[in-house]
Amino acid sequence: MAGSSSKIPIEIISDDEMAFIDAAFTSAACSSVTTAAAVPALHSPASAPRVCRNSTSTQSVTADSKKGPFTCSEPDIEDIGSFVSTSRKKKSREDDTLLHQFRSKRGLFVTDITKTEWCEKQMEFSLFFEEWKNHEAKPNSAFVYGGGSRKSKAMRAGKDRHTQLEQEVLEQVEVNVKSCEDFMALKLVNFINGVNQLLSEGLTRELPIISFDFAQGIWIVGKIDEIRMPNAESDHNPVLVETKTRYRDTVPPESKKRNGRIQLMCYKYLWDSLVAHADHDFPSKQLFDYFELNPRRFLSKDLQRACVDSGIKASRLSDLVACYQNTCKMLSPANDRLVLIYESQKDQSVLEEVEFMYDDGWIKNEIRICVEFWTGQREASYVNEEDEWKCGFCDFVSKCPACTDDFDF
Repeated sequence: MAGSSSKIPIEIISDDEMAFIDAAFTSAACSSVTTAAAVPALHSPASAPRVCRNSTSTQSVTADSKKGPFTCSEPDIEDIGSFVSTSRKKKSREDDTLLHQFRSKRGLFVTDITKTEWCEKQMEFSLFFEEWKNHEAKPNSAFVYGGGSRKSKAMRAGKDRHTQLEQEVLEQVEVNVKSCEDFMALKLVNFINGVNQLLSEGLTRELPIISFDFAQGIWIVGKIDEIRMPNAESDHNPVLVETKTRYRDTVPPESKKRNGRIQLMCYKYLWDSLVAHADHDFPSKQLFDYFELNPRRFLSKDLQRACVDSGIKASRLSDLVACYQNTCKMLSPANDRLVLIYESQKDQSVLEEVEFMYDDGWIKNEIRICVEFWTGQREASYVNEEDEWKCGFCDFVSKCPACTDDFDF
């Protein structure tokens, strides 16, 4: 790997790779809807000048709550843009932004935020560099925090572990999709089923979330590893959990846990936004407009069947969005207590379970800084001096103007 050195501890490499396993899994998991085990193929519950960025510290509850996620062999909602034909419009300044070029009609991924915070210049390289742009894998899953597309043993093990965790509570059922409306419908059905499972059983995993950030005016999408209901009967605020697997049986230092903290805080921010706007100003029109969806389009037969199997009365996308909104009305804001789990890849033993509190102001600022980069308000920044070790295993190091022979990595 370009620029690597034995001076960098091996465990750091593993930690950084593991930080992006969830995104690789998201892409591999594709569009799944949860459903009962009896249904074959659905997902269901089974029983330049160098600039550095400074680090700153009704219908919703269905008749059968056991119905859950469905899957298909096509790309995930994160890749929905490839399903939509590009219309010829007069080019504007907005068309030149990274957000428009690479996330148009798809939304910004939570992993985009964490990767951008890792190194904006690396994020930029990964989007534009021809080797990655034309890679057979999707751009959002083609590279890890080290900057490469290598599918290491550690990454495969982490991906397999996430699949195992998912299958402990969900069973996938394949469905056929025919349009971007169907792709969106898959995610909405999976969300509804996942929430029903959460409310009835107290636990769900791999929950897709699509939420509008009113402050930044953008759509952000992601998939939450795990959501638990608190043990205390008086506490109705779901606890969000993220699992990171470790190649070596060591716990990362505090500075390396930043990525997981950002990711979990993003999920809570999106969850709370859905809950807060479910009653009065739910952004259904923005959803249809941004993703270029026809609300009156009939869902495919497979999707309509999936809705019936899940106890959802919906034949058109607009019906399903209304159910999605009603489901959000049933929810409470996520717990301020967030849980980050580090476990060994060797035997799945828990190395550490970290609990930390949500910081609303801090995460909003992180998202704002990220969006400034994606919307072209400023040039990409580089890592701080104390984070220059990251450059030691970035595959773009030889092309980065910030990297010189003076770098000690």
